[in-house]
Amino acid sequence: MEKTASEAITYRRSTRVYKDDSIDTDKVKQCLVNASLAPTSSNLQLWEFYHITDKTVLSKLAEACFNQSAAKTAKQMVVVVSRKDLWRKRAKANIEFLNKVYNKPDLSERDLKRKTMATNYYKKLIPTIYIDFLGILGYIKFFVFQIVGLFKPIYRQTRLSDMRIVAHKSAGLAAQNFMISMAAIGYDTCPMEGSDTLRVKRILGLPRGAEINMIISCGIRDDNGIYGPRFRVPFEDVYVEV
Repeated sequence: MEKTASEAITYRRSTRVYKDDSIDTDKVKQCLVNASLAPTSSNLQLWEFYHITDKTVLSKLAEACFNQSAAKTAKQMVVVVSRKDLWRKRAKANIEFLNKVYNKPDLSERDLKRKTMATNYYKKLIPTIYIDFLGILGYIKFFVFQIVGLFKPIYRQTRLSDMRIVAHKSAGLAAQNFMISMAAIGYDTCPMEGSDTLRVKRILGLPRGAEINMIISCGIRDDNGIYGPRFRVPFEDVYVEV
């Protein structure tokens, strides 16, 4: 029986050692479908999910992950990739979707206004934020927006580093969706920071603009796969009611 959201969150632990039991590729793929439904900045979906099932590639990735146990014993892996470089393609896809949704001869004034606002958002605002040249335009926009921000609220994250963070935050949300979905069906995962990301990119044949957000090993936890009881700082230390 599939776990509830709260049960899955409680069940999920970073698993360092997996059993030799295989896991269902189609079920893992469905969890990645769930990942693709995660919230994403401006609905740009600047992510890709590489589902690794080939044993040869798994071995290469384990080596790139320093042969840590979570990688060596994994039955499958998922590499979440941040693709800020695809913003033009994703913006175009959103515009095409809007044209389909509002493809009616008798649009109400309200729907026409919505279509116009959304289309302008992807045709004008998104390029304004994302277009850059060697990071120079980003800094120019950043300083201009800081000045405008003295007089009214304005979006300030316009530098190249800022937009990378935006893309990685969305990819991280997708990764969490995936891991909770896996936990819900009794599968285990471990998000691994330790890796040679350049080697990982080469193994997967990723383009220069792609960035590794997270490598997640997958399997069924071994009895010794969870390293000790869960520790969290007291909730009162991180909770602030305003």
